[in-house]
Amino acid sequence: MEEIKDNLERELLVMREYFRSGRTKEADWRRAQLKGLQVFLKENEVDIFKALNQDLGKHYVEAFRDEVGLLRKSLNLALSDLKKWMSSKERLLAVVGALAKLPIMAVLSYAEVVPEPLGLVLVISTWNFPLALSLEPMIGAIAAGNAVVLKPSELAPAISSLLVNTLPNYLDNKAIKIIEGGPAIGEKLLQQKWDKIFFTGSGKVGRIIMSAAANHLTPVTLELGGKCPAVLDSLSWSWDKEVELMKVMIKKMYGDNPKELHSVARIINKHHFQRLKNMLTDPMVEKSIIFGGSMDEDSLFIEPTILVDPPLESAIMTEEIFGPLLPIITLDNIEDSIDFINSKSKPLAIYAFTKNEKFRKRMLSETSSGSLVFNDAIIQFAADTLPFGGIGESGVGKYHGKFSFDTFSHYKAVARRSFLTDFWFRFPPWNNQKLELFETAYNYDYIGMLLVILGLKRSRMRFDVN
Repeated sequence: MEEIKDNLERELLVMREYFRSGRTKEADWRRAQLKGLQVFLKENEVDIFKALNQDLGKHYVEAFRDEVGLLRKSLNLALSDLKKWMSSKERLLAVVGALAKLPIMAVLSYAEVVPEPLGLVLVISTWNFPLALSLEPMIGAIAAGNAVVLKPSELAPAISSLLVNTLPNYLDNKAIKIIEGGPAIGEKLLQQKWDKIFFTGSGKVGRIIMSAAANHLTPVTLELGGKCPAVLDSLSWSWDKEVELMKVMIKKMYGDNPKELHSVARIINKHHFQRLKNMLTDPMVEKSIIFGGSMDEDSLFIEPTILVDPPLESAIMTEEIFGPLLPIITLDNIEDSIDFINSKSKPLAIYAFTKNEKFRKRMLSETSSGSLVFNDAIIQFAADTLPFGGIGESGVGKYHGKFSFDTFSHYKAVARRSFLTDFWFRFPPWNNQKLELFETAYNYDYIGMLLVILGLKRSRMRFDVN
């Protein structure tokens, strides 16, 4: 293990030196790597579909919808907007609406905000969307000009192997590396100094990441998830009619024998299968199953399952599920859902299905979540113009689209003053006139400043504080 650590430290030292050479900051380098990712997705599409099916039992259409297609879209955006993202926000003094506007008194001076890469960054991915959640943050890191180390999830071995053995053929290996391994490798990586750590996974591991990052004061983005409540306002319907409609729609999408249709993804491994099985076979929970519930451990298949009012203290209601299990909690009034949500940790997302405008406004103002979607689910994940990320225990930071670029960038403030002008009153010796000049200057009262300079403004009282 010490040999692995020594080799890792040497590799990272070489990567850091390469970053310092300035090569990754160049626009043509960033564009070449993003195009390399495009070619990787195109030339290896079938192998990607096979790997996702092998790891998760994903149908290739679902794999394209949730992973390959989204990545293509993100790469297209990054390539088309890269020049704009990289440009500094330069504004001359007194330009109306400028992001770096200077006051009129700063005549002949200017300011700009310059995005610069953070340096050597670490991306640690997870298993539920093992390709998308590996490459989506990498797109932002590369677009921002960083050197990147990616550790894909060992729980999705087929995708991990594909990324380790094939993706390097399309990228600059001096600045981008994929490192495969389990918790021991992850621990070695966390012992190193990084300029940013981007992690997707559980809150338990997120706490470990944050603790390790604190040793070097490394900034982190934590995509942690947790439970995402869906609030269904049944309006004139009763909740049991809504449940009957759900049953009809499940059969419409997955047929009478979902296992044979191959449209339901499989559980990632036996450990997680047993975890879900334990949730369902809890005697108090088992009584709440009203639809589905069948399982096949050999094929890691669990039928889409609906539960009504399982105990709130049960594992299915307190832990993240990651399986086709839908617990439903019935309430007397839809407004009660706000108190229910606020009694739990802040969620990654809230999905509220309602036509009630007053209730929509209350959901917006009285709940806190990473995102809030009305009358649909998951669509915010695909919107490049919306930030995706949690709040509180559901995560720290955000990404997607330009927000990914921002996550891996430092916006440096740059100001330049002309030698032809000066604010002479900012230096001692002090007097009341200088106090008045400060007061008018901080209020951007230029007429007042002129009157003070000309001695035409009544002097403030003196302060006897010495």
